[in-house]
Amino acid sequence: MAAIDQPAKGTRIEVTDGALLPVKSERGILNSWRVTFIFSIVMLAVLFFFYEDPYSQIVYVVAKGIPITFNVTVFAILGSIFIGLFAGLGQISRVRIINLIAGVYIELIRGIPLLVQLIFIYYALGRFFKIEGAVAAIIALSICYGAYMGEIFRAGIQSIPKGQMEAALALGLSRGQAMRLVILPQTIKIILPAIGNEFIAMLKDSSLVSVIALRDILRRGREYIARTFLSLETMAIVALVYLVITLVLSKLVAILEDRMKTSET
Repeated sequence: MAAIDQPAKGTRIEVTDGALLPVKSERGILNSWRVTFIFSIVMLAVLFFFYEDPYSQIVYVVAKGIPITFNVTVFAILGSIFIGLFAGLGQISRVRIINLIAGVYIELIRGIPLLVQLIFIYYALGRFFKIEGAVAAIIALSICYGAYMGEIFRAGIQSIPKGQMEAALALGLSRGQAMRLVILPQTIKIILPAIGNEFIAMLKDSSLVSVIALRDILRRGREYIARTFLSLETMAIVALVYLVITLVLSKLVAILEDRMKTSET
C-alpha cells in the first residue's frame, strides 16, 4: 500500500494493494475486469439458484453483514483522508517540528500491523475507555490508512509543477491560499485513483474487525460456520461477495476518474 514517489507529470499514482482500476483503453468484450466480474456473478447465481441448500441460506446470512462493512469503511475512509491530508502537508512543511511529527507518525503506523492496532484500541485502551466495536474499527482503520494517505497526498502535491505555486504567489495569494485554492484541487484529481484503491483495500481489510465481534460480512460467515460446520461453502460465498463488491467499486472509481478528465477538456 505504498504510493509511487515523485511521479512524472500526468502519471497516475497507484497503490499495490486493492483491485486494479479498469482503464478505458481496455477495449473489447473480453477484458480482465469483465471476465472476473461475469465469473463471480455467474458463480453466485448458479450456487444460489441451483444449489439452494445450503448456498441460498448462506447468501442471506452473509448479506446481513454488508451494511456494517460499508458503514465502517465509509467513515474510516473519510477519517483517513482527513488525517492523511494533514500528514501529507506536514511532510512537506518547512517547519522542522511539524515535518518531524508527520514523518514519525507515518513511519510508526506503517510499521505496526492493522490487526495489532485494532486489538490495541479495542481491548487495551478499552481498559480505560469504553469504546464501541464500530468506533474502535473506524478509529483503527482511519489511523492506519491515514499514514498511507499521507504518503499519497505528499506524492500528489510534489507532482504539481513548482511554477503553479510561484504563479499563485505572484498573483498576491498567500502560501496557504495558494495551497488550498490552486495546489490541492489539482492534487485531488491526480490522486483520485490511489484514493479509490485505498478505499477498496480498506473494505477488504475491514474483514479484520470480525475479531472484535463486529458482525460484518466475515463475522456473519464465521458464525454460520460455527453452527453448521460448512466452512468450504460459507467461505466460498464470503469470497465471492467481497469480490463482487470490490469489482463494482473499482469500476465506479474508474468512471468517476474518466468524467473528471472529460470535464477538464
